[in-house]
Amino acid sequence: MKNIYKRILILIVSLLIISFILVEGIILFEGREAEAPQVDYVIVLGARLYGDLPSPALVERLKVAKDYLLQNTSTRAIVTGGQGTDETIPEAHAMRKYLIENGIDEDRIVVEDRATSTYENMKYSKELIKEDTGEPVTVLVITNKHHIFRAKFLAKRQGMEAYGLPSKIPQSILLQSYIREYFAVVKSLIFDY
Repeated sequence: MKNIYKRILILIVSLLIISFILVEGIILFEGREAEAPQVDYVIVLGARLYGDLPSPALVERLKVAKDYLLQNTSTRAIVTGGQGTDETIPEAHAMRKYLIENGIDEDRIVVEDRATSTYENMKYSKELIKEDTGEPVTVLVITNKHHIFRAKFLAKRQGMEAYGLPSKIPQSILLQSYIREYFAVVKSLIFDY
């Protein structure tokens, strides 16, 4: 009987290792640098604030968004992110401020400040787009490299044609970001509909 339990345990551990390698491979593949197409909207995903100041991960996302928006002047931006317990304002408000201070016209920025997860970022952004256009649109999701795959598939689940534009991951959170993202992908595949 002990032999059966041992084999089952080995099988479970092997399947977990294989799934980790496969999911991480997809995450790495999707997070590679890519040419960004012309789109109707960019959706810039929020990340932690320190009070009202963007964290290094969020600054990287905002720099990529700013550069894209300066080159694609007909594209509108949705900045999406609610307020965490240790944040003094919603992430989306800090993101809007950063983009305006860096040359993006405030009329091009739509604020979504309720979302507390990537799933909600996409759901609420789609609602705002639908109010604005009334039709499906093409979006470019801007987030850190490790987050592109999940953000794109959640946008697609919401019925959007989605592309990704990755930003750098600060070195201080690189390893934990990729490990944490494996579990987030598994959770989203199962629960985020």
